[in-house]
Amino acid sequence: MKIGYFLSSEEYTPAELIEQARLAEEAGFDGLWISDHFHPWNDEQGQSAFVWSTIGAISQVCELPVTTAVTCPTVRIHPAVIAQAAATSAVLLNGRFRLGVGTGEALNEHILGSVWPSVDVRLEMLEEAVEIMRRLWTEDGFVNHHGKHYTVDTARIYTRPDEPLPIYMSGFGPEATDVAARIADGYLTTSPDAELLQRFRDHGGGDKPAQAGFKVSYAPTADEGAEQAHRIWANSGLPGELAQVLPSPRHFEQASQLVSKESSARSVACGPDAGAHLEAFTPYLQAGFDEVYVANMGPYSVDMLNLYRTEVLPELRLRKASGQR
Repeated sequence: MKIGYFLSSEEYTPAELIEQARLAEEAGFDGLWISDHFHPWNDEQGQSAFVWSTIGAISQVCELPVTTAVTCPTVRIHPAVIAQAAATSAVLLNGRFRLGVGTGEALNEHILGSVWPSVDVRLEMLEEAVEIMRRLWTEDGFVNHHGKHYTVDTARIYTRPDEPLPIYMSGFGPEATDVAARIADGYLTTSPDAELLQRFRDHGGGDKPAQAGFKVSYAPTADEGAEQAHRIWANSGLPGELAQVLPSPRHFEQASQLVSKESSARSVACGPDAGAHLEAFTPYLQAGFDEVYVANMGPYSVDMLNLYRTEVLPELRLRKASGQR
């Protein structure tokens, strides 16, 4: 079991993300997730830098492996371009890069005016995109592809790592999980859903790595942590498929009015108590995930990283050594 740090591109500036990555390595985290967005979920979060520039900078300040959580290589950016960006990132990180992919959200993908496809079509597009990217990373000559959704005309990526990049795929429902089990090298999710994880393994995922991520809200008090979790990330409490279909931060702000502060407080580890932060890992570890990534909400990320360095990570490793979950 590995514990990683989740960099939120929607909430922090590129300089803050780079510094968090450096401090996460110093604190003893095993790896990094980084989100890939065009828009934040709401204006309170207030950021959304181009993730590929940030990854390049991170590669110069720390040596942790990096996984995008997640990139959508289907609508906003053509898979051939994502293949080049990912290959360059893998070279800069000396092979310590994993491309996490998913079917995306209208929030980020509708911006060029394309019709937002149904989930079945998005999964079909993603499978074709993965095929294209793998060909560009492995074939020695020029790649030509004339598929249902994409065309690639005599394309070749010259700067690429020695080994093909691993592709991990997110799965938030049975259909996506089945596709991930079939085409991906690993599995990603933000839910401690043991049934879906087992489905991934039973439907072809086998012993492929499974990663999960969640957020905490460190603050000097639990009340302040709950306030900032609700103010900045109430959208995390939205049910069902809303996160995939709402088109703008304004719509997420409107929908998030249905999420109460009390609900946010119940669902997030808030405040400075190490015990609460440790407890937040329990459902993910009990479900059997191989790697768990934790993000912080709000302005106290340095304090959160210090807490994890001194109390949370050492205790998690003691529990691992003793066989506890």
